Amino acid sequence: MLARDEALAVVLSIVVALAAAAFAVLAASGAPGMRAPVQDTTPGPSCAEWTNGCVVCRRTPEGLACSTPGIACTPGAPRCLRPVGVPI
Repeated sequence: MLARDEALAVVLSIVVALAAAAFAVLAASGAPGMRAPVQDTTPGPSCAEWTNGCVVCRRTPEGLACSTPGIACTPGAPRCLRPVGVPI
């Protein structure tokens, strides 16, 4: 049988683990204020694929598709990697 202090430690550990998991889910789902808008990094309609040093975005028939930025990334000015009409 667990002592009262041991039981409290187990319960607190579970609560902290659940809180961390909930925060991770909210951060990954793109909660408001957690991600910079994609249109801020769009260089223009003549560019099919570009980067700002943190993410790479590509125009697709379904819309924009962008990678996920790294946790410690500082975005720079967008630069075109592939103009429209140039094959992949």
